[in-house]
Amino acid sequence: MKLKLTTKILLGLVIGIIVGLLLGGAQELAIKYIAPFGTLFLNLIKMIIVPLVLSSLVVGAASTGDVRKLGRMGAKTVVFYLVTTAVAVTIGLILGNVISPGAGLQMPIETIEPRMAPPLMETLIGIIPSNPLKALVDGSMLQIITFALFLGIGITTVGEKAKPVLDFFEALAEIMYKITAFVMSLAPYGVFALIVPVVAVNGPAVLAPLVKVIFAVYLGVVLHSLIVYSTLAKVYGKMSPAKFFKGILPAATVAFSTASSAGTLPVTIKASKENLGVSNSVASFVLPLGATINMDGTALYQGVCALFVAQVYGLELGLAQQLTIVLTATLASVGTAGVPGAGFIMLTMVLTSIGLPLEGSVLIAGIDRILDMARTAVNVMGDAAVAVAVAATEGELNVVEEKVDSAI
Repeated sequence: MKLKLTTKILLGLVIGIIVGLLLGGAQELAIKYIAPFGTLFLNLIKMIIVPLVLSSLVVGAASTGDVRKLGRMGAKTVVFYLVTTAVAVTIGLILGNVISPGAGLQMPIETIEPRMAPPLMETLIGIIPSNPLKALVDGSMLQIITFALFLGIGITTVGEKAKPVLDFFEALAEIMYKITAFVMSLAPYGVFALIVPVVAVNGPAVLAPLVKVIFAVYLGVVLHSLIVYSTLAKVYGKMSPAKFFKGILPAATVAFSTASSAGTLPVTIKASKENLGVSNSVASFVLPLGATINMDGTALYQGVCALFVAQVYGLELGLAQQLTIVLTATLASVGTAGVPGAGFIMLTMVLTSIGLPLEGSVLIAGIDRILDMARTAVNVMGDAAVAVAVAATEGELNVVEEKVDSAI
């Protein structure tokens, strides 16, 4: 029986924890002979972040089609998705601050020192790179994302003449997806090598905060669904929250069990059209776009996990740094949905953008599948909620009798 990658990562974490506990009296052995393999894995992750983000975002932005042709519907769809994603990551940050899942667990790190948070206006000004090539070399993630989005939109506007450039980035994106798949195939070994010295040095106390992380993420996705999606359905679609959630439940269930927004797309389209009254033209445009760029659940997860990592290492995140998390997670959602291991890759990018140690991401990797199920279900519900809102504003939302018990 061939194990799935997520199962292998979980096994790597569990075995690493056991070995780490066994090596509690031999910490130097874990640090000297096992930790270097974890460092190699982290270096591989760092190696792919910049070209992966650049290429996937350029292609994602360019693939939205002719901006003028898409018109109102395209603009509204993108705005709805970006706003709901920003709200989601903000909810994640609030829960991370309130619940403090990493509090009480201090893991010193020598390579990263606490830094003073830059002024808020400096952060906002820094979004636009004065030198895009320097941003790529320095790995300034927020500037890279902004440049990639402008480049993608520019390619779309130019049209046929820009096709060679688009072809280049599409080819680069495919290459990076392959490299990412290879790197993620090594994740079980990387997780093992990273978690062994962590547990060996810190002992069993390192495990308890993970329960808080799971609780915070699940509470966050419930709150986001009840507050944001209920509001969209009620205000725009004149639809009761109960009707909306009952109508999209079949798709949400499939998403929860498969942890795949793209794999759930046919069910989402069917449920949105038949149960929620979204027209075929709106559903066929908004929902595939949502499966590509809408990652509310993942963005919320970024907020919780970034705060968790900061708390674990005893680092304070100021307002400017937390705003950077919101902006990075929101903009990054445009181009990461189709990448294997997207949640993990996206987390490392968010951590990099605010100077947090990537070593902290290994604590999340082992429970990622548990978190992935919840955030994927939220992503799918978000796709449907935006489809309802867009259809309503375009006059293409049909009144549907409550026949939502039919098989999907």
